[in-house]
Amino acid sequence: MANWTHFYLIRIEFLGFRYHGWQPQPGLKSVQGMMDKTFKFIFQHENFKTLGCGRTDAKVSADDFALELFSFEELDTEQLLHDLNFNLPADIRAKSVEQINGDFNIIQHPKIKEYHYLFSCEDKTHPYNAAFINNFRNPLDIELMMQAAQLFEGNHNFKRYASKPSNNAVFEREILLSEIVPNRKLVADFLPESSYLFKVRSRGFLRYQVRLMMGALVDVGQGVWTLDELKESLSNPAGPNIKHIAPSSGLCLHKVEF
Repeated sequence: MANWTHFYLIRIEFLGFRYHGWQPQPGLKSVQGMMDKTFKFIFQHENFKTLGCGRTDAKVSADDFALELFSFEELDTEQLLHDLNFNLPADIRAKSVEQINGDFNIIQHPKIKEYHYLFSCEDKTHPYNAAFINNFRNPLDIELMMQAAQLFEGNHNFKRYASKPSNNAVFEREILLSEIVPNRKLVADFLPESSYLFKVRSRGFLRYQVRLMMGALVDVGQGVWTLDELKESLSNPAGPNIKHIAPSSGLCLHKVEF
C-alpha cells in the first residue's frame, strides 16, 4: 500500500454523453480514465492515484464532481488547474484544485448530493438536446408529477428503487428535497418550448435510484400509476421492483457538498 504524502481535492464538471460513467471499464471510455490519462501527460509519470466521490452511469453529466488526487510530491494548485484545463478534452473542465489533509476520505466523508434530471414531453426535439435533456415524447400531467415528486421527501425504504443492490445495501434513505420545477437552468434556442427539472437531494443514493424515481414520476404523469400507488411503493418494500428506469442522458450530478 502506497504511503501517499500529498492530497488534493479537485472539482470538475463534464458532459457525460460520450463516456461510460466515471469508473474505468475495460475497453470503454470513462471520465476517470480521461482524467488519469491527462495527469500522466502532465506529470510524465504514473506515481499518483485518483479516487472519485462516487460512480456515475454512462452518459450522466456533472455540474460538480469531486475527486481526490494522491501524490508523492507537493503540487502548485494554480498551475495544476491551468495544466488540467489546457490538456483536458472540451467536455471536461476542472473548476478548482485544493490541497487537503491526509485524513480526508472522499468516499466515507459525509456528503450531500443533489441530482438534476432535465426532461420534456413534446414531439421529437432538436438533436442538440440529446446530450442533456430527455424527451419522453408522450404527453405528461406535469402538475400531478409535481405532487408526486413531493411524496419522496422524508425517510423511506427505497428497496424497490434499487438495481442489483449489494448484500449490505442500506435501503432506508432520507430525501432532503424532491421537486419538479420549470427548467430555468438551461436556456437555448434549440431547447423545447417547455421543459422541466426534477431536483433531488440526499446524503446517499442507491444504484439507479434517481433514474427509477424519475421513471415512477413519468408513470404517474402518463396515468400508469396513481399517487396512492407511488406512496405504496415507498411503504411496502416487499412489492415488485420499479421497472421503468429513465434514460441516463437527462441526469446530471448538480452538486456535492462535504
